[in-house]
Amino acid sequence: MELAIIGLLFLGTLLVLYGLGVPVAVAMGVTVVTVMASPYGPSFNYTLISNQLLFGLNSFTLLAIPFYLLLGRLMNRSGFTEDIFEFANSVVGSVRGGIGYVNVLASLIFSGMSGLALADAAGLGRVEYSVMREYDYDKDVALGITGGSAIIGPIIPPSVPIIIYGVLAGESINALFLAGIIPGFLLAVTLLLSVAIVTRIRGYGATGTFDPRRVLETLGTAAIALVIPVLIIGGILSGVFTATEAGAITVVYITVTGLVFGDLTLSKIVAETRDAAVETFSLTFIIAIAAAYGLVALELRLPMMLVDAITGVTTDPTYMLLLLVALFLVVGTFMETVAAITVLVPVLVPVIDIAGIDPIHFGIVMVLTLMIGLLTPPLGIILFVLEQVTDASLEEVMRAIVPYYIPLLVVLLIIIFVPETATYIPYEHLG
Repeated sequence: MELAIIGLLFLGTLLVLYGLGVPVAVAMGVTVVTVMASPYGPSFNYTLISNQLLFGLNSFTLLAIPFYLLLGRLMNRSGFTEDIFEFANSVVGSVRGGIGYVNVLASLIFSGMSGLALADAAGLGRVEYSVMREYDYDKDVALGITGGSAIIGPIIPPSVPIIIYGVLAGESINALFLAGIIPGFLLAVTLLLSVAIVTRIRGYGATGTFDPRRVLETLGTAAIALVIPVLIIGGILSGVFTATEAGAITVVYITVTGLVFGDLTLSKIVAETRDAAVETFSLTFIIAIAAAYGLVALELRLPMMLVDAITGVTTDPTYMLLLLVALFLVVGTFMETVAAITVLVPVLVPVIDIAGIDPIHFGIVMVLTLMIGLLTPPLGIILFVLEQVTDASLEEVMRAIVPYYIPLLVVLLIIIFVPETATYIPYEHLG
């Protein structure tokens, strides 16, 4: 009876506070204090709480977060975003429905730099939507492709959600980054197939002719940006530097090249650095509170209770993963991705360990599922971003996204049932 009361208090307090609009970190902190102060919870220990808060931030890996946040911001302000789109357009714009393919390919390229779906949707998404409309693509098609392609960003390395998962789960960021490569390309391929189907149904034509000179010209201007994913992935695969060091190197690179060849100015750099610092503080504060939240969950044996509940349904790791994915899909409809990761990972890591689920595989599945949540009403953030950067209403954005759930869910199922899509590269190259 006591376990039921304390479990209800632990989860109920968090959900009520979050539902009232309390920031997730504050809601988690209040939940921890409420549970520990209750007569049913673990004894209140100030030293234990302070140690967990410090432990949650005592990680070299966390240094990657400000670097990649700043990298995405500088990319948008440097003007290189448009260069990427023009290069993709010169390559495939001449084929039937070419601008739709350009949308996906530009997002794939940009994903190797920003690490955030919101950066793709807000920065490159504005350009993609505008160009598609200029070429007379229907509004729903332009919105759907732009929204669907935006979630490639947090899967292809670098990825801020994957960094946060890695820190909370105690897994290698290098391995997780490499694990996202194949799933990211699978997402791109399925979206390209969707574009081909829509193109045939709607009767869209080509938007130009193929010109090798134009390809070389746009490649020359986009080459500065295209170097970034090569630096990150190549450096990790070769063992020259870690994912965190790659973030620092690419920030220096984009700053110098943006000042010399792009639209960056010192005032823009200062402004973006300030904004990235604010975002970093918010994320690290959430991570610190999540460490204490996870400790209390363990003290209450909530992960073990969850294992008992799941194994009561099935003991097969794959089907257990499907049950967890169903949970993520529900959570993703009303909770922001970083908040969901920080709340769920401390509780679920012991669960997947007992269930025999590979933590690298699980991390990619979890992040991708929560990314789909970014496109899902009522609180899918990308839906609101697209409303702000386009001329569409929120209702139009929601309707336009619906057909593109199909390719996203197909890729998710492939990754679940074929774990090697996520584990082959990291285990082959990192051992």
